[in-house]
Amino acid sequence: MRWKGLGWYAMTVLAVLVAGYAFAMAGVPEWRHPLVRGLFAQQPLATWGHFAGGGTALVVGAFQLHARLRNRWLGLHRWLGRAYVLAVAAGGIAALVLALRTTSGGVAAAGFASLGLAWLATTALAVAAIRRRRLAAHRDWMVRSYALTLAAVTLRIYLPASQFAGISFAIAYPAIAWLCWVPNLLLAEAFLRSRGARDALAASAVPPRWRRGPARSPA
Repeated sequence: MRWKGLGWYAMTVLAVLVAGYAFAMAGVPEWRHPLVRGLFAQQPLATWGHFAGGGTALVVGAFQLHARLRNRWLGLHRWLGRAYVLAVAAGGIAALVLALRTTSGGVAAAGFASLGLAWLATTALAVAAIRRRRLAAHRDWMVRSYALTLAAVTLRIYLPASQFAGISFAIAYPAIAWLCWVPNLLLAEAFLRSRGARDALAASAVPPRWRRGPARSPA
């Protein structure tokens, strides 16, 4: 199995695990962490939208980035693209609401608000690109968008790692509000600029029937 295939499987397993956690927090009150209970008590609609939207985007986005699945079932790809965009819209708007009302300080609020804005913006640019039939630009913006979606995964890696390292939550959390997504976006940009990425994207070019299809699909 090729390394890029292994990378996709590893990414997808982590995304599904974190999505399962998000769905559990949204749907099973008894399983909620005290911090999550506080969020639901203060902002129930925004918190539910963030967990449900983020979890959906994690799962759907992983399969959208699989070239063989995308090219084999183009109609499904379009519908999943719509679901992804709606999930990001719900999760991103909810993230802005939660960030503006966080009690974790200005640095954490700015980090999560910036993540929400970047998440919404990259996804909107992916939609705009596919409506103009700019397939390469659409793929690039979707890679960036999903890199930001994966902030949910890196956040849940950094938090226990900081606890294990003995760093207090009050110090670690504001830093993680930025670390959970800025390196993701930088890595996505480095990948998109690499020769290997260009070759992989060219190899996964969408069949001609996609290009003749309607330009109204968001993803």
